[in-house]
Amino acid sequence: MKLYYHPLSGHAHRARLFLSLLGIEHELVLVDLARKEHKEPDFLALNPFGQVPVLDDGGVIVCDSNAILVYVAKKTGRTDWLPEDPEAAAAVQRWLSVAAGQIAHGPAQARLINVFKAPYRADEVISRSHAILSLVDSELEGRDWIAADRPTIADVALYSYVARAPEGDVDLRPYPNIRIWLARMETLPGFVEFQKTPVGLTA
Repeated sequence: MKLYYHPLSGHAHRARLFLSLLGIEHELVLVDLARKEHKEPDFLALNPFGQVPVLDDGGVIVCDSNAILVYVAKKTGRTDWLPEDPEAAAAVQRWLSVAAGQIAHGPAQARLINVFKAPYRADEVISRSHAILSLVDSELEGRDWIAADRPTIADVALYSYVARAPEGDVDLRPYPNIRIWLARMETLPGFVEFQKTPVGLTA
């Protein structure tokens, strides 16, 4: 498998992390976002949306980080990470939607302001960040993982931008369950760290 990525993209890290957790050999292909390589014709032929990550599995092209998580879990038959049972699968999907929705429009956007100078309103995105993090923290009360009694792709989907929320001036100290969950994720065999940037609360 070949993964087109950028080390500062949480979406790309999400895909890279899952491949590593499953011990799947893969080639990393750097897409230089600063040089707008993701908008070049060759890359747009892979992903017309011009976004990383993109997975190339022997000519099968999969775009979108959550779609890559689903594809890899299905391709490898890892029902521990993506259950087949309807109720359990729905629980995982719920959090994939949160990752693509409230997390993307909260902690991810807050971080983009400081890392990539994105033109979002800090007060708005930080407020949205705390709203969803409060909910996640409550959901983690008394449990180790967000969607099941074991880690699933839901945990992978949430991890990257929650872990780096302080880079967007979003303080994680009020969320003890999240901080314990992050530490638990980081002890999983095959865990690979999301590159840190000294900005925001981590400056």
